[in-house]
Amino acid sequence: MIRLTGIEKRFGLNKVLKGVDVVVPAGSVTALIGPSGSGKSTLLRCVNLLEAPDAGEVEIDDVRLSFRAGERPRKDAVRTLRLKTGMVFQSFQLFPHRTALGNVMEGLVTVLGWRPDRARDRAMALLDKVGMAHKAEAWPSTLSGGQQQRVAIARALAPSPRVLLCDEPTSALDPKLAAEVVDVLRTLAHEGVTMLMATHDLRLASTIARNVVFLDDGLVVEEGTARAMFTAPRDSRTRSFIAHITETAVHAWTD
Repeated sequence: MIRLTGIEKRFGLNKVLKGVDVVVPAGSVTALIGPSGSGKSTLLRCVNLLEAPDAGEVEIDDVRLSFRAGERPRKDAVRTLRLKTGMVFQSFQLFPHRTALGNVMEGLVTVLGWRPDRARDRAMALLDKVGMAHKAEAWPSTLSGGQQQRVAIARALAPSPRVLLCDEPTSALDPKLAAEVVDVLRTLAHEGVTMLMATHDLRLASTIARNVVFLDDGLVVEEGTARAMFTAPRDSRTRSFIAHITETAVHAWTD
C-alpha cells in the first residue's frame, strides 16, 4: 500500500506539488494522468525519494516518513523505504556495459549482496517472465526500445519490491513496441503487483489501472475508477484532457 499525504515540492520559486493526497491499495494499479508540467513525474519520484518532498508524508506498508522544510529523514529510513520500491524510467537507463542478464543481476549482487549464482537464477527467471530470456547475453545497444524497457522492468522487479513505480514507461516507444510493454505490465497487474504509474498512454491507463488520478498544476483535480474517469469525468479540465489524449492515441494507433 502507498499513502501520500499533503505532498509539497518546490523547485526554486516554482511550487510543483501543492499538497497532494494519493492512496494506492495493495495489489492494485493507479495511473497518474495530466498535462505536461502537472507534477506527475515529480510525485512519482517523491515516492522513492529521488526527490525529497518539502512537506507531507510518504507511507509504504509499515514505513512512514514525514517531511518538513529544512529537515532531512535519517539515511537508514530512506534506504528502508527505497528497498520497498522498484523504478521503471521513461528512458530505460540500462547500464550500457552490462548485458541484459548483467543489468538484472547488478542490484542483487552489489546492493543486496547476493551470491552471483543465486542472482543469475533470479535474473534469468525474471527475463523469462518478461519474454527476454533469449536475449540474456545481448548488450542494450543491440536491443529495441521495447526490449530494453522489458529488461528494465525485470531489473526493477529483481529485489521483489512491494511497489513498482513506472514513469511514462511507454512514451519513448512507437505504438507496436509500446504494446509489448503494456502486455508485460498487464500480466504483472493480473498477478497483483502494486503499481503507481505516470503516463500519457491511454491504452496503458485504461486497460491496466484500477484507479486514475488526474493532476493539473500540482493539484489533484479528480480521481476515481478507470472506467468512471475515462467514460464520465466530472471536471471540465479532466474531460478536455481525456478528449485530447484519446484523439492523439487514435491517430497514433491508425498511422
